[in-house]
Amino acid sequence: MSVGRCLSALASAALLLALPAWAAERPSIIWHPAKPRLGDVAWVHVQGAGDAVVIEGALGSRPLAFFPYAGGQAAVVGIDLESRPGPEAWRLAILEPGGEPRTITGKVTIRSRTFAVQRLTLPTAMVDLDPETERRAVSETDRLRSLYRTVTPERLWRGRFVRPVAGQEPGSGFGARRIINGKPRAPHSGIDYAAERGTPVVAVNSGRVALVGDFFFPGRLVVVDHGLGLYTLYFHLDAVAVTEGESVDRGQQVGTVGATGRATGPHLHFGAQVGAARIDPAMLLSLDVED
Repeated sequence: MSVGRCLSALASAALLLALPAWAAERPSIIWHPAKPRLGDVAWVHVQGAGDAVVIEGALGSRPLAFFPYAGGQAAVVGIDLESRPGPEAWRLAILEPGGEPRTITGKVTIRSRTFAVQRLTLPTAMVDLDPETERRAVSETDRLRSLYRTVTPERLWRGRFVRPVAGQEPGSGFGARRIINGKPRAPHSGIDYAAERGTPVVAVNSGRVALVGDFFFPGRLVVVDHGLGLYTLYFHLDAVAVTEGESVDRGQQVGTVGATGRATGPHLHFGAQVGAARIDPAMLLSLDVED
């Protein structure tokens, strides 16, 4: 080996020794699932980045909020039910105390999904709204959207998510393209559980009650903040058993099944959001992130 090459090799070795351990090789970045579908709640696991680092990132325009997990860090990602299928870029910035940020980029493929079409007939007063009622409905929708943009900086949930109502029948209707009284409407962003009025409704995981209200479309409702941008929604309740700001445990009763708001009969509309992304709550119940 020439003197020049020897000096170059020695310099490279010295540089590697001077770098933090995580920077000597690319961290392992694993997506679960590898190719998420529309409406999925996915998660990304970063291993080998060290314990003292801060990780920031985004999938497209959606920010990722990381938490310590299994020898590394992880972030839950929502794929909105009306996202565009195909490759989407992700970016991570790994920040070591006292060091320079290291940026890692890549792409994950979003798969398409077929949703059902539901045709419903409802009273005209519940569909063709008078101006005052329409203003109320728009204001309430804006209030919910503003809430979902609020990110609590710590994770409040732990372990598996549980069903919000007892039973074995799965919820239905997520993503359904609804035609109400012959007119196309917004897709159904949650799942419905058929249950008798008064059936207990429980929080699917620990968190904090972010909102209790009585809105035109969702009726009597509870929204639980699980931290890091994850929210679960419980609509059409007959009664509410919690107050805003209250901490709740997994399995704690938050209300009872009802038919308030725009509903054709007693049932629970159970929804979930990761930031602005409307995700399939059934996927949240099968989320395989363990403590």
